[in-house]
Amino acid sequence: MAMPSDSIGFSVRRIDAFAFRVPIEAPVHTSFGIMRDRPAVFIRIEDTHGGFGWGEVFANWPAAGAEHRVNLLMDDVAAMTIGQSWPSPREMFLHLVRATRIRALQCGEPGPFAQVIAGLDIAGWDLVARRAGKPLAKMLSADAAERVDTYASGIKVDDAPGTIPASRAAGFTRFKVKVGFGANDIEKVLALADVNLAGELLFVDANQAWSFTEAREFIDRTMDASLGWVEEPLPVFAAREEWAGLAEMGVPIAGGENIFGEQDFGQAVSDNILSVIQPDLVKWGGISGCFEVAKRVREGGKLYCPHFLGGGIGLAASAQLLAAAGGAGMLEVDVNMNPLRSLFHLGGARQGAGYWEIGSEPGLGVVDLPEALFEFLTLHRTFM
Repeated sequence: MAMPSDSIGFSVRRIDAFAFRVPIEAPVHTSFGIMRDRPAVFIRIEDTHGGFGWGEVFANWPAAGAEHRVNLLMDDVAAMTIGQSWPSPREMFLHLVRATRIRALQCGEPGPFAQVIAGLDIAGWDLVARRAGKPLAKMLSADAAERVDTYASGIKVDDAPGTIPASRAAGFTRFKVKVGFGANDIEKVLALADVNLAGELLFVDANQAWSFTEAREFIDRTMDASLGWVEEPLPVFAAREEWAGLAEMGVPIAGGENIFGEQDFGQAVSDNILSVIQPDLVKWGGISGCFEVAKRVREGGKLYCPHFLGGGIGLAASAQLLAAAGGAGMLEVDVNMNPLRSLFHLGGARQGAGYWEIGSEPGLGVVDLPEALFEFLTLHRTFM
């Protein structure tokens, strides 16, 4: 699975960035906050020959993040990207990481800079794969899987008794519920486990909500529920000894959406604490960074399951990257209402059948943004 190097040079002549916000009736709850609308930032880059590619930038948090990311891209990063001849998207990625490091430190915003660079990287890979006439997965690896398994996600534990049957009816057999809201979560999870059908899997995601004592109690009391994994039971900055203590209890521990950089992911692979490693390619790394991580995860005998809870472009990129990495993990599919995801129709009805087919469309399969999205547009800027 070596990173391809032939015919992937390009030069950017134009960048467009779009911020969208969709009002929603049912807020999306996590242990650390509530999403009262669904935001997204999509990027389109165009090369000097008229080729183009699409990317996505993380915009879920903070609440004002989407418009900020567009302005950050246009006012701080775009000028570093335009007009140079890049041998590959990865070379652009590495250059932008180096070139923005001091700016990111100066303003205390390494995350937003990493997210903008990730979006540009995704767009770069979409561009070169489209030019080659190959799905991105096949551009990255000739041995890419034809499809990847999916699981239903974004389900608050209180809503799970209604949402899981609806997801099951859509074809899902794997479900992840959000916990970390209170002591009653244990009883609620046990009740869900009691009604799961044979062959189904149940995962839980605490979103870093617990102390070590709380996490240990949850795992101990839900041991008989045979959970597929417990995700982010502790803050990412918790002591290694605490993470190791939970891993020793025997339930798979998952995490990675809040790890940044190949070095830190390398440590996560070698630590033998996380059984499931979940980079989020719109938060850090794009394709260039996360493909390298995915290879190390596989070589380390762990499960690579990309984290994602955003719009349709990032979801498609996550699916393509998982397929390129062999397809042995699972793709996270948010089942909450979000036109910024569902209007793209990528993967078609196939994603609701428990898997996502990569298909034959070049790149990510996105030619234009769906016209229906533009009623939700809050900001559009161009740099050329």
